[in-house]
Amino acid sequence: MASAAEQMASNVSWGMLGKATELRQRLLFTIGLLIVYRIGTYIPVPGIDGEALREFMEQAAGGIAGVLGMFTGGALSRMGIFALGIMPYISASIIIQLLASMWPPLQQLKKEGEQGRRKITQYTRYGTVLLATFQAYGLAVSMEAGDLVTDPGWFFRISTVITLVGGTMFLMWLGEQITARGVGNGISLIIYVGIVAELPGALAQFFAQGRSGALSTAVILGIIVMLLATLVFVVFMERSLRKVHIQYPRRQVGMKVYDGGSSHLPIKVNPAGVIPAIFASSLLLLPTTLSTFSGSQTGPVMSWILAYFGPGQPLYLLFFAGMIMFFTYFYTLNVSFKPDDVAENLKNQNGFIPGIRPGKKTEEYLEYVVNRLLVLGSAYLALVCLIPEIVRGNLAITAYFGGTSILIIVSVGMDFVQQVQSHLLAHQYEGLIEKSQLRGKKRGGKSRGTARRRTLFCWGHRAPVKEPRPRALWQSVA
Repeated sequence: MASAAEQMASNVSWGMLGKATELRQRLLFTIGLLIVYRIGTYIPVPGIDGEALREFMEQAAGGIAGVLGMFTGGALSRMGIFALGIMPYISASIIIQLLASMWPPLQQLKKEGEQGRRKITQYTRYGTVLLATFQAYGLAVSMEAGDLVTDPGWFFRISTVITLVGGTMFLMWLGEQITARGVGNGISLIIYVGIVAELPGALAQFFAQGRSGALSTAVILGIIVMLLATLVFVVFMERSLRKVHIQYPRRQVGMKVYDGGSSHLPIKVNPAGVIPAIFASSLLLLPTTLSTFSGSQTGPVMSWILAYFGPGQPLYLLFFAGMIMFFTYFYTLNVSFKPDDVAENLKNQNGFIPGIRPGKKTEEYLEYVVNRLLVLGSAYLALVCLIPEIVRGNLAITAYFGGTSILIIVSVGMDFVQQVQSHLLAHQYEGLIEKSQLRGKKRGGKSRGTARRRTLFCWGHRAPVKEPRPRALWQSVA
């Protein structure tokens, strides 16, 4: 049987959106910042040969350039100021989180609460600047080697580094502002909007391949069916839960004994969400970004990377699947669902799992349950990301039809809708509380709102006065 909160959440009316002032302001703030991001993708970096860049991107659209363009919202194909996208920030977050789980000084910072979290965030920003600087310089040199620059030289390199690093830092700030003052996770929404904005162009390109004869009608229909089946499968798996029963003991308050309640602890089959796929993609794109733009002047190492770690290659797929599984376990147990913290919170709230002792035993049981769930969750993520990737690589279709893009669209979209519903539910609770207070005032207004009046006889005349305090009553009568 569903609880009262769950029943109320299911009956949330979207018509209340106009009355929820705070939610409306948050939505407008989020939309405004995302529009700023989309405008920035069309502002080009100075010194780029636009015609040569366009020809190069058309040739490499089916390869790594298409994947890079997907994560940057098309800014890389236009070489906009946001060409690096948010990937340096994600890569820095991966490195800092790995160090925080292994390096004792960062482990100590994690235990210091809010102050430690701020320090770790500061280190992540420093790492973002460092990674973005290296990537921007490598991208500038690679573009010079690929004859995509009108006036190569140190001036172009320095201006490109400053522009791209500044664009990445601005995107990082936008993501943090959306998370704090808007609705949803800012970083995920930036990637989501970039994919959705470029999706109509990708569909037009896909159907153009069918009209030109590059793809047959049967292949087009098969790809559409595969995309729809992947979409349904992702929605089903993202909403799948494992409910752990929680029991609360009886408690006595004075002479009354209250029965203990029962609840459940929901654990998602995929607690990490879309983060493992984004992390794995960012690591794969880090070395291949530089090798793509260098053209025919690549060295032996870059040539080997481009040959074996390109999209659709066996090593690429194997490494991609391994990274997805690794980050699913790592992010879940260290960030999204910590068994030790959950066990401690249950113990502090006097809750327990039937048949399991609170404390260490509860932590071990939750870790056992989560590890078994993550076997299915990591396999699901790897399957969703790899099968469309294999089909896309063999048929040379656009990267927007890959499993990673579908996963990001579905997961981020569902999370956004869920947060909007949470805000509406909170607004509904506030409205009910205000109504109950108003009813209380109306019902008891005559007795509680006005002071009681009593007629006191004071030396022969009758006058209604406010009833004084009991201690001063005899004094006034006397």
